[in-house]
Amino acid sequence: MPENDREPWEYWLHIPHDPRAVTVSRRTLRLILTLHGLPHLADTAELLAAELVSNAVRHTKGPAALRVRWKDGVLRIGAWDASPEPPDPPCPVGRVTDEREEGRGLDLVRACADLWGWQPLARNGSCGKYVWCDLATA
Repeated sequence: MPENDREPWEYWLHIPHDPRAVTVSRRTLRLILTLHGLPHLADTAELLAAELVSNAVRHTKGPAALRVRWKDGVLRIGAWDASPEPPDPPCPVGRVTDEREEGRGLDLVRACADLWGWQPLARNGSCGKYVWCDLATA
């Protein structure tokens, strides 16, 4: 069945404030994509999810969540965290340097994803934000 003809689906993985959540998120995402017949997206999707979840765990103090959604041939990967503060913007295109030891996550997201963004999003009574990126297969 062509990917664009598949029914939409969505998963949420609730994440404790724990650095091990990044590995759990990556492995869970690979399993989801494999079971839905999208293993060819797994490597890039894992990288993107790891960056988003790592930022959520590293830069906030509360719980987080990984969201994975497939709709109309687009895989959306996002991370919710309990901080309403916007993410630090990536470096301007052409100004990325390898000298930084931290803060390159959104540079990677911008480079590997077709589209990315963030928005304020409250969940279960907690203020926060949702940082997302899209991978299109068409």
